[in-house]
Amino acid sequence: MPRDIPVGNGRLLVTFDHRYQIRDVYFPHVGQENHAGAGPCRFGVFTDVPHRSRGQLFWTSDSGWVIRQRYLRDTLTTSVSLDHRELKLAMYCNDVVDFHRPIFVRKIKLKNLACHDRVVKVIHHQDFNMFGTKIGDTAYFDPELRSIVHYRGKRYLMVTFFSSGEQRIDEFATGTSGFHGAEGTWRDAEDGHLQGNPIAQGAVDSTVAVHAHLPAEGEKTLYMVLIAGQSRQELLELHKWIMKMAPQGVIDRTTAYWRLWVGGTNINFGNLPPKVVDLFKRSLLVTRTQIDNDGAIIAANDSDIMQFSRDTYSYMWPRDGALVADSLDMAGFPDVARSFYTFCQKTITDEGFFHHKYNPDGSPASSWHPWVMKGQRSMPIQEDETALVVWALWRHYYKYRDIEFIRPMWVDVVQKAADFMVRYRDPRTGLPLPSYDLWEERWGVHAFTVATVYGGLKAARNFAVCFGDRERAEVYNRAAEEIKAGAEKFLFSEKLGRFVRRLVPRERPESGEAGHPGAPEHSDPDAQHPEANGIYDPDEVLDASLFAIYKFHLFDADDPRVVATMKAVEDKLWVKTRVGGVARYENDYYHRVSNDIASVPGNPWFICTLWLADYFITRAKTTSELKTALPIFEWTASHALESGVLAEQVNPYTNEPISVSPLTWSHATVVSTVIKYLEKLEQLQVCSTCNQPIFRLRRTGAVEVKAHAHFDRHDAAFEQNVSRETASAVGRFIKQDPRTRLEMRATLAIDTRDCIGCEVCVNHCDRGVLMMVDGKALIDLRHLNRCDLDGHCVEVCPTDVITLLLQPAEQTESERSRPAAGA
Repeated sequence: MPRDIPVGNGRLLVTFDHRYQIRDVYFPHVGQENHAGAGPCRFGVFTDVPHRSRGQLFWTSDSGWVIRQRYLRDTLTTSVSLDHRELKLAMYCNDVVDFHRPIFVRKIKLKNLACHDRVVKVIHHQDFNMFGTKIGDTAYFDPELRSIVHYRGKRYLMVTFFSSGEQRIDEFATGTSGFHGAEGTWRDAEDGHLQGNPIAQGAVDSTVAVHAHLPAEGEKTLYMVLIAGQSRQELLELHKWIMKMAPQGVIDRTTAYWRLWVGGTNINFGNLPPKVVDLFKRSLLVTRTQIDNDGAIIAANDSDIMQFSRDTYSYMWPRDGALVADSLDMAGFPDVARSFYTFCQKTITDEGFFHHKYNPDGSPASSWHPWVMKGQRSMPIQEDETALVVWALWRHYYKYRDIEFIRPMWVDVVQKAADFMVRYRDPRTGLPLPSYDLWEERWGVHAFTVATVYGGLKAARNFAVCFGDRERAEVYNRAAEEIKAGAEKFLFSEKLGRFVRRLVPRERPESGEAGHPGAPEHSDPDAQHPEANGIYDPDEVLDASLFAIYKFHLFDADDPRVVATMKAVEDKLWVKTRVGGVARYENDYYHRVSNDIASVPGNPWFICTLWLADYFITRAKTTSELKTALPIFEWTASHALESGVLAEQVNPYTNEPISVSPLTWSHATVVSTVIKYLEKLEQLQVCSTCNQPIFRLRRTGAVEVKAHAHFDRHDAAFEQNVSRETASAVGRFIKQDPRTRLEMRATLAIDTRDCIGCEVCVNHCDRGVLMMVDGKALIDLRHLNRCDLDGHCVEVCPTDVITLLLQPAEQTESERSRPAAGA
């Protein structure tokens, strides 16, 4: 079940399901200690129902509610509308987690659609499980805090309401939940009255209510507040702060913060479609919610995956983390990336490798990779995870040159990891020794691992050169070149005309191959092992991860062998349904929906589809070739949830999210691929005279800071239409040609799809007719009649997106008397 609209601040993370019920509350680490993972925290209203004699409780899980879950643009403030036709009631809600304090605020605007006064009881149920279990918890009403408090040990959660400027709870109940058949106090709420039991211990829950008096067709605004702390004293201090700040103040300041944060890099998005730009910003924001303030980048925080394996994705995989950190570096958020690298510095083993995955506090997490195979010691690792941290670190340093930060990383991380990668190789082939693949399913020598180890060793060699360690530089470079030679000899199949995804050592111990995450052991029926040589049998299954061969520069993207491999990925792994997208590999079993392997080789994955766009960008030599990536960006944006959240994979027939949602890696891949596109656009858009870039990825000047929004359901639409009355892509007007003295009907138009925001036309327009709006050149309709019709803006436009059409004006008398106006 997707988590449509997560909100968090790196210490407190709150997620919701598709019925707008809180499902996960992580504190004090993102991804560790889910205090609400056992069941939904229900939200609803009790009020009179038209044509019925008594009131009724309607949780948001009731099918009568039409729910739309979105965010306010460029923020982590939710925008949720709930309409119930039968009840003649509507709600509009905003949720935030304060950007600095562990405080969650929900604003609830009630709209009475009935023609009579009524009392609406807003009810919230807390199914908290402190530390993730229902053992030894306490729930009680605290008169000093005027809240319901749940606690165990050093974990405290309190819930309360605010109405008409004052804090209050009109009804409450605490009780037993999930033990001896007790369903919980949410059942107590069904008659519209809570019994007021002040304390319960053991397996407990609670429910609170506040009464709202609504006039006919009137409105009322309430607030719900949840505060997390590690002691009652901390709750008291935070409660004192919010009483001074007020819930609306928390919403205002948090909304402003995230707008400032996501706009702080001043990116020029060139000719990217608006919905792709929106997805890029949403991806940055969603990614930040999944990152713990102590540096752990969590793969996903969707506890529903537990129903599959009794385990979650709420861990830090070094592979995912490195790729996410790299995307943040590319986008201009080095501080967040540095926290991850520091986390890696603390967790790398003395031997120089990283374990399978980690808890947010840095301890090793659960794993299904065995340490022994057939009585022999086996490394329970995915070596690409070690390699990618080094690869990402070099890219970080190359971009930001933060030598004081990188110095201890060179000693504590790079040297250890690189020395391990040099040692952990087969002396017969030069290739890395077997480990598990990036999909965490198969053991062997994988093309993805080979490519990342090559990239990691080349990065280590660069560090060694920078630090004047010539001996290490030579050792790392020689090992990388031996890996490349081994890959050329063993990974390319002349029979298939492409690279293979895996080499299986003939002497490997027989063992099951564990699925992701924690799936039962299974054989690999798709792997084919024809006689190839005396060392390896090739696995001929086509896999999207083969993109790594060019991505980490093992071979060039223009190498005919790479071209053939990626052509096979494009042809055979594209899902041939109306949904489309690229599958992981042929006959992918994980969450399989269809057995029609010819049309559906596997479910579409966002990361795999974006890898294809990455390839098109890498190979592009012209702006026209570069645009071949745009349909994939648009595919990604159009297959996201309405909120902009991306799952791991989607149903190939219905586009419903499958597995976890959001997947941090999916969003990070959007970010990195978009930045790569814009970097390539900067390389390709150069002045023919001075050979300098016409398009600049980073805008010059101060970062624009947008004003606060008005928090109503029309806010997003209002923002998107800013300046539409004064700016347009098309302007039509009638004016006398200064050269011929004839009345001309002029049409000035800009193709905003291909406009790259270079501002050349605006800078050459001294009449103020052209202006920049959201990175695009537009026509200022207020000044349209100033146009001198000389067409200079058309001549200077480097991307040929401006047209000026002139036709003789055959005006009627009424047209002559009408003032000129823009369309």
